[in-house]
Amino acid sequence: MNESNVIVSKSMAFAVRIVNLYKYLKSEKSEYILSKQVLRSGTSIGANVKEAVRAQTKADFNTKMHIAMKEASETEYWLELLEKTDYLTKTQAESILNDCVEIIKILVSITKTLKNEK
Repeated sequence: MNESNVIVSKSMAFAVRIVNLYKYLKSEKSEYILSKQVLRSGTSIGANVKEAVRAQTKADFNTKMHIAMKEASETEYWLELLEKTDYLTKTQAESILNDCVEIIKILVSITKTLKNEK
């Protein structure tokens, strides 16, 4: 089921990229504060999506998807900040930011659909 669920697979792949980014920032840039923030929010997206998939009620699903969307927006902020403070090059930031924005768009679409179903 999860392999065919686009948001589940994309958020997991994104979380893997975030973990690798965290390791890079710690080892190559000696950055420990911002890297922890992006690690927390970036991996939280997929965790909330996964919880939503297993939700017992539509309201619970809706809540978890909204939390995932908020975490994705926060992650976008941290990634932009890492670029603006030269921890990431423009090229490095663009690649992972594009993935983040794609996930945000999917989550916005899901939450709008849920809102319209009410």
